[in-house]
Amino acid sequence: MHREFYGRGATKGRTVMQENYVLCVLDDIYTKAERTLIDAGRFAEVQQARNAFQETMEERFSKAVGELTGRRVVGFLSQVRTNPDIATEIFILEPDGKGGSPAA
Repeated sequence: MHREFYGRGATKGRTVMQENYVLCVLDDIYTKAERTLIDAGRFAEVQQARNAFQETMEERFSKAVGELTGRRVVGFLSQVRTNPDIATEIFILEPDGKGGSPAA
């Protein structure tokens, strides 16, 4: 989905799922335009645009994760950094009735 909507995806990624959480860590995420802004000291603008994008895409991302896991997503968190060049996306899943809860 990142590649489809940003025009470029991460070069590496890792996803870990435990109990009621799905954590995605994406490496080398920035487009050439974003990298140009970051190198010019304008990371705040890139971060603001990325946050707005993530808020806009939250429902689509959550729906995709829900379909893949068979569980409803009840929360979504996303952060980006430049050193290292990473993004994290965390999906909090509705408890499946097998123990544990998102708040536990």
